Amino acid sequence: MTRSLTMDEPDERNRLDAMAQGVIGKPLDRPEGPLKVSGSATYAAEYRYKIPGCVEGVLVTATIARGEVTLLDESSVRDLPGFIAVISDERMIARPAQGGAGESPVRKVREVQYYGQPIALVVAETFEQARHAAKHLKVEYREEPDALVDPADERATFEPFEDPTIQGDLEGSMRQAAHAVDVIYTTEGHNSAAMEPHASIAQWDGETLTLYSSLQMLRFNRKELADALGIEPEKVHLLSPYVGGGFGSKLGISPEGVAAAVAAIRLGRPVRVVMLRQQVFQCVMRRSETRQRLRLAADAEGRLIGFGHEAWVSNLPEEEFAEPVLQASEFLYPGENRVLDLQLARVHRVTAGSVRAPGEAVGMQALEAAMDELAEASGIDPVELRLRNIPERHPSEDIPYSSRKLEECLRSGAERFGWDKGPRRPCQRREGEWWIGSGMATATRVHNLNEAHARVTLRGDGTAEVASDMTDIGTGTYAVLGQIAAEMLGLDPAAVDVKLGDTAFPPGSGSGGSWGASSTGSAVFEACEGIREELARKLGCAEAGLTLKDGHAVSGNRKVPLADLLEGRDVEEIGHFKPGKIAEAFAAAMYGAFFTEVAVNAYSGEVRIRRFTGAFSLGRVLNEKTATSQCMGGMVWGIGSALTEDLVFDPRDGHIVNPDLAEYHLPVNLDVPHLDVLLVEERDPAGSPLQSKGVGELGICGAAGAIANAIYNACGVRPRSFPITPDKLLPGLPEV
Repeated sequence: MTRSLTMDEPDERNRLDAMAQGVIGKPLDRPEGPLKVSGSATYAAEYRYKIPGCVEGVLVTATIARGEVTLLDESSVRDLPGFIAVISDERMIARPAQGGAGESPVRKVREVQYYGQPIALVVAETFEQARHAAKHLKVEYREEPDALVDPADERATFEPFEDPTIQGDLEGSMRQAAHAVDVIYTTEGHNSAAMEPHASIAQWDGETLTLYSSLQMLRFNRKELADALGIEPEKVHLLSPYVGGGFGSKLGISPEGVAAAVAAIRLGRPVRVVMLRQQVFQCVMRRSETRQRLRLAADAEGRLIGFGHEAWVSNLPEEEFAEPVLQASEFLYPGENRVLDLQLARVHRVTAGSVRAPGEAVGMQALEAAMDELAEASGIDPVELRLRNIPERHPSEDIPYSSRKLEECLRSGAERFGWDKGPRRPCQRREGEWWIGSGMATATRVHNLNEAHARVTLRGDGTAEVASDMTDIGTGTYAVLGQIAAEMLGLDPAAVDVKLGDTAFPPGSGSGGSWGASSTGSAVFEACEGIREELARKLGCAEAGLTLKDGHAVSGNRKVPLADLLEGRDVEEIGHFKPGKIAEAFAAAMYGAFFTEVAVNAYSGEVRIRRFTGAFSLGRVLNEKTATSQCMGGMVWGIGSALTEDLVFDPRDGHIVNPDLAEYHLPVNLDVPHLDVLLVEERDPAGSPLQSKGVGELGICGAAGAIANAIYNACGVRPRSFPITPDKLLPGLPEV
């Protein structure tokens, strides 16, 4: 039986707090953790060792920015050891579809739109043989000269991506303001750089295509792959029980998945395709570089009367995505005179798409750095400036906020960090050859919900099973969904089996947009509500009078073991959750505040993060340990965005010159100090039936801005270009 729950208004029932088991919110371990640390968890590429006769494929990628493939000469590799085939046809994917966007991922493979685009798959008996043949395959092109590959090129033109927001008179407010800031910030492109490369193994039995793959959004990916292959979605079976990180790069079906499927159908043999790390960088997706203009106008008390945020980004021709840089600026701060404008240039670089916290990840770091400049211009403490600029209602749409504990985050974070209030001046503290400074920033990320299904079975022996095609990309989904079911059904979490990542199960929300736990968790919640009603009927009481705890059903003075009440029969429900109209009625978001202390070397410009505190409010915390871990992970991303991460493109042909983890510099252990995370208690009835909101992306949004502000406070150099590498600081460092 399927029970549907559509969220059209806030859910004030607070059901989880009324339960008796007491496991929601607790810092429980991940149940799949021992499998992962022991190497027993099977990731996509590892299914090869369970599939007899599996052969290997290696992608061949374009070496021009724009043009057409005129020759793929199979004879050039036919006699190489182990060679089986060269696969290339119109079904091969040339770019990843945006997860959930519903667009077709198919493009003619012979039309080249960017350097690194997959154009063929070479299949051989072993990986080494396939790689060798792929390197020696003769390819000829008709190259279009002077392809536009750089948005900074004078030939590049930017067009509005969407209608701008224009309210009042921003120019006038800038002239009348007691304090004003008009600055340009830039950020370089980013790669998701997940630990697990994109990998797929395809099997075709003549009727059904089975794909073991590393994916985030199975219910969408199934349709995307079916569309690419020209078969019905019911003929596609996807399995992704374990995913070694995604960060947006695995939202859509990606090149190796379609290539493996096409090859398996054509050859009648299982085919594994694992992208090389360089291929992951060159042909999956990037976060767009940005150029951002911030205009902030404040009265004498520091209250914003004008707010302008304009951004320029890029993507391939015909792509429907643009980095939503202004997403937080729409609702975070007031200013009745507003201009928000996003402009997009079309360039022949690898597709720009959703990388962790698209929009706020780069928009917030620039906004929060500009807010620090306004704090300095007005002589107001940066924390106090933000406290004075918390709007009562959404400044553009005039709707209420669902819940917002930004003030609590700012105050509790400042206290936890030991923030020194009052006037701030740079170059006030020196320890040997290091300038020491501190900085802070606001954090925010929009809250999203997505449709989801989940099946919950209370077995006749009193244990339970949760099943959904929802994925766990390292976020703790196995733990959280198990805790929800355990709380609702009165069970020890160890008595709940959670099965994920298989399209044979009901379609969940997928992992993306920080919506997974609240959306699929709400489907689990609704299924458990149905089971509770059935148990109450069996016990002869109203559901409101039923208590489930420690594997027993209790009503009045009667206490019955669940196994006895069930009499050996399973009770099964499928929960179906839909967001409904709630998003139209409230501005829902997560909030937080960052505080950091940095040291800047007076001679070399090296930056070291010494302390980093984050205070976050994200609705009900479903698992304290996994939520804290997600916040920490976001803060590490913030360090990378602030100091080390940038994609470098060759201006001649648009290829990435640092497409691996040796040259694309992620923060490593010595770059990251102890991370102090404070979770601010909150319930958001409009966030979800669980009263929870998203977690995974909040920790990055604004973190780099706090670091930039601390660098300025330390050494007096105001960096406006991210990442903040030593060469950008050296010219302005004080003489010593």
